[in-house]
Amino acid sequence: MVEKIKVLLIDDDEDDYIITRDVMDDIPGRNYVLDWAPSFEQALDLIREGRHDVYLVDFYLGAKNGLELIAEAVAGGAKSPFILLTGQSDRETDEKAMRAGALDYLVKGTFNPFDLERSIRYSIEHAKSLAEIQMLNAQLEQRVEERTQELAEAIRKLEDTNRSLYEAQQEIHKALQKEKELHELKSRFVTIASHEFRTPLSTVLSSASLIGKYTTLETDDKRQKHVARIKSAVSNLTNILNDFLSISRLEEGKIYNVPSAFDLCAFSGEVVEEMQGNLKPGQQISYQHGSNLYTVNLDKQLLKNILLNLLSNGSKYSEEGKTIYLRTGLANGMATLTVQDEGIGIPKADQAHLFTPFFRAKNATNIQGTGLGLNIVKKYVEVMGGQLTYQSEVGQGTTFTIHIPNTAEV
Repeated sequence: MVEKIKVLLIDDDEDDYIITRDVMDDIPGRNYVLDWAPSFEQALDLIREGRHDVYLVDFYLGAKNGLELIAEAVAGGAKSPFILLTGQSDRETDEKAMRAGALDYLVKGTFNPFDLERSIRYSIEHAKSLAEIQMLNAQLEQRVEERTQELAEAIRKLEDTNRSLYEAQQEIHKALQKEKELHELKSRFVTIASHEFRTPLSTVLSSASLIGKYTTLETDDKRQKHVARIKSAVSNLTNILNDFLSISRLEEGKIYNVPSAFDLCAFSGEVVEEMQGNLKPGQQISYQHGSNLYTVNLDKQLLKNILLNLLSNGSKYSEEGKTIYLRTGLANGMATLTVQDEGIGIPKADQAHLFTPFFRAKNATNIQGTGLGLNIVKKYVEVMGGQLTYQSEVGQGTTFTIHIPNTAEV
């Protein structure tokens, strides 16, 4: 038996409660139970009990309004999502609702059973995604605690072994520096993860809500546009999660170099073909293999991840109509791969921090990204025993060159 979703309507007008109940009763399947709280104070008491899966909050609640209720409830630790019910539909209302902690809003008197069901469903899913981010944050907190215990153990060992004062100070300084770096890493992770997840999730939520309004053949192009936006947002989420997963596995030492023999030229052509659907309008990838040798003995998956990341960056940081160049070659027991773009380039002042986790150059802050890609690429290259170098000029583009030992028989 499917468990009922418990909904609490917070509205001081009983007529609105009756209307909402009737709309909810018309939702196919009737998988909802609607409760009613007619006052600000009664609503807070019920929210503290945590018995409901989602809250529908009217904007006007007597002396106080729904935004105040949402903000106070969220500050009090409420976990279930809030949907604001308002009498007007505009960007300002949407932004105020999101700042207060609401995940969506509906215009009273205009939504139908389909709109209500979709808003509830997507708000619950959005809340689950945010809860996962909080779980990752808790895991990072645990790692901080473990590092703190390691620091205490290091101090005890220093005392037991009667090291010199200078050596003890040096060890403590190193441990404290690692502690500080971990705190900073955790802070950057939470900030970037929350922002990068919220943007595509909001896109999915808004486009999914709008799709239901385009029901005729004449509006099919608009519907397809929002479907494309949803697909793009989901792809962004997947890339972000893959970056976080790769960083975690690299830090835990779970990425291994497993070489196998394959044709580098054919392999690179496949990677270029896979990238075609991710290029901006008018962009193209020019590939050239500058050798009469083709066989390499390298880790195929790591190399694919490296090339996809560099080619994706080349597209992302270049304007429409530009060309990204990929060149490969084999000579003197080394495989050489070069990715060159005609993009915005990297400022000289930022180049020293280019491979730092979560770092974004000053001229790239308005371009979506986590700042993990190049850090992951560099570590993959190191796992394969190779070297990564680059050259870049602002406004002229960037070139990355990779040299990896090749042990294949040729």
